[in-house]
This record gives sequence, structure tokens and C-alpha cells, in this order.
Amino acid sequence: MAPLIDDVTAEILLRLPPDEPEHLFRAALVCKPWLRVLCDPGFRRRYRTFHGTPPLLGLLHRLQVIQGDPAPRLAPTTSAPLSPYPNCDRSRALDCRHGRLLLHVWVRGRGWHLIVWDPVTGDQQSLPEPGIPWLIYTAAVFCPVAGCDHLDCHGGPFRVVFVATDDYDELVKAAVYSSETAAWSTPVTLDDGCESYVRHRQDVLAAGVSFYYIPYVEPRRGVVIGDETYFTLREGNAIIKYDWAKNCISMVDPPNPNVYEDVALMVMEDSSLGFPCLENSILYLFSRKVNAEGDAEWVRFRVIKLETVIPVADPDEEPVVVGCAEGVGVIFVSTDVGLFTIKLNSGLVNKVAESGKYFSVLPYMSFYTPDDGRFSSLARLTDV
Repeated sequence: MAPLIDDVTAEILLRLPPDEPEHLFRAALVCKPWLRVLCDPGFRRRYRTFHGTPPLLGLLHRLQVIQGDPAPRLAPTTSAPLSPYPNCDRSRALDCRHGRLLLHVWVRGRGWHLIVWDPVTGDQQSLPEPGIPWLIYTAAVFCPVAGCDHLDCHGGPFRVVFVATDDYDELVKAAVYSSETAAWSTPVTLDDGCESYVRHRQDVLAAGVSFYYIPYVEPRRGVVIGDETYFTLREGNAIIKYDWAKNCISMVDPPNPNVYEDVALMVMEDSSLGFPCLENSILYLFSRKVNAEGDAEWVRFRVIKLETVIPVADPDEEPVVVGCAEGVGVIFVSTDVGLFTIKLNSGLVNKVAESGKYFSVLPYMSFYTPDDGRFSSLARLTDV
């Protein structure tokens, strides 16, 4: 009877919501048979597959350069215990993806360096600087394993893409770090060899924004689609594309270089590049469609009047798009009332934080299942 009871118990526990991991902890304390089920590797795999999308466990954010650095803190969105924030004197959260967080930290006596941190397992790996003398920069961290569903990438290999405006020659450069070789690639440069870059520079200068053009990298979170990472430049909504597998950098034209503000790139549910942007409190959603011949075009497929779905206390304070949850169709919008998420498929709006200075929001999403957290030690203590 015990195997049958365990099977029935597993079917019940399988349906506990992943966005409230504390339910798993409470279930584990009910009795030893339940703890045994929860600690089983087969149950953990089924649990992740059954729910599919990792839940939101915490939020970080990055400020504009002139605003300085926010307090080094991962704000939890559940009551599940996460590992302590890495010890540092200053910290800039750059990205989070596939269960990892990428931080740029400054430690007295050591200076700046990158840290890849897993808040669930507590694992931390320090990376050397990428060899680009940065003026302004951004980066991405991700699992590079082909065919991985990214539901359980803890402890596996990772890549870090670093993109920056060089402090000396004021050109955009990029490099990729491999955890398997523990080394950075040779940096590549976005220069006059790229026709889109030359055209973009000419358009910015013709618009009279400045007599001298510097391609400032926008310090926002980028997106990863296959072997390509995408980031934005400050002027003209220009999009940088870096193919990390080929170590090649180029530029993608945006839907409109001069109209939209507050751009935050995203991955759509069909794995295309998404371009949510604001104009007069109206959210426009574009998707970049590529045909069989390789030709690409931007298609506007959604328009949302934010004033009808998100509360704003002061009409003069317009909403701002500050981030996206990758691949699940969720956009983060900041107003003077708070930080909100919008689910594109349902239109559901949810307040996730109080109002504040948000420039680029990083949602940390990961499954918090038994072996990833504290259940293994609990199992040993109860001697199951």
C-alpha cells in the first residue's frame, strides 16, 4: 500500500502552486512519508514540468547612471528563504536568467568584478573583468546548453555576454565569457563596417540631437534568443545584436527611431524579439518577424491604453516600461502608485512593489523545489 499512497500523495503535492514555495515546506513537515515524496528527484522533475514557467521569487532593479547604485538587495516576493546577498561595498544588478543573477560588484581592496549568483542554492562564482575599459555597460547571463528547457539549470554551464561603450575610443564593444573555459572571448567592435550603424549615426546627427555622436549603451536588461543577445542604445532606440557563438556584433533597426520612449526589449512567447514602448501613456507592442528568406519586419500587434488599466495618482506623471519577464509575456510598468505587472495574454494587472525609482527591473524567476533549498538537510535531520 505504501507505493500507492506515495503516488496519490505525489499527485496532490504536484498541484501546490510554485509561486508560494513555503507550501512545500509546510507539506514536508506534515509527516515523513510526505517529506520522502518531496525529496524524490522524480517528483522534482515532474513538478517543474507540470508547472512549466518558473515563478517569480524576487526583484532587483538598476538606476540610471546619474542616480547612482541602489542598495544591494534582492527583494523577495515570497516567504521562501533565499541565500544571503553577496558581500560587497557596491553592487549593480545586470541580469537574471535561468536561475542565476549577474552582479557587478565593487569590493574594497579588489575593485570591480562580476559575480554569477544562484540565490536558491547560494552558489557564487567570481569572474574577471572582460578586458573592455567601460564607460557605460550592460550584460546578460544564460544557460548555453542546446535543447535545455531551463527549468533546472542550477550548477550547469553558463555564458556571460558583456556589452559596453569603450571609455577610450567611445565605440561599442562586446565579449562573451564561458564557464567551461573560464575565459573571455576577444572583444569585437561595432564600427563603420556595419551599414546599419553608419545609417543610425547619420540619422541621429541629422536630427540635431548632438553635433558629436557617442553610441552610449543603455544600462538596461537585454534579451537572449538562441545564440543572439539584444541590447539598446540611448539614442534613436537602436538595437545591438551580438551573436555570442560567432563573436559577431551588428545592429537592428527599431520600429521607429524617433517616436517611442522608455523601450524595454522582451522575448515573445513565439521566441521572436519583442519591442514594447510608450507614447503618451499608450503601450505599443511590436514583434520582429523573420520570414524563410531571412527578411525581417516589425509588426505592431497590440495597443494598450495604460491609463485604463494601471492607477496613476498624478496625471502629469506618465507610466514607464521598466522591464519584462522573459518568454512569459509579462511587462513591468512603473507609476507614481507602484510597480505593476501586465500579463499580455490575459490583461491581468498585479501590483508587485511600492512606488520608487525604477529604471531597469530584473525579475528573478526560478523553481524552489526540495533539493534546491533546505529539504535535503531536513530529510537528514528526520532520518527518512
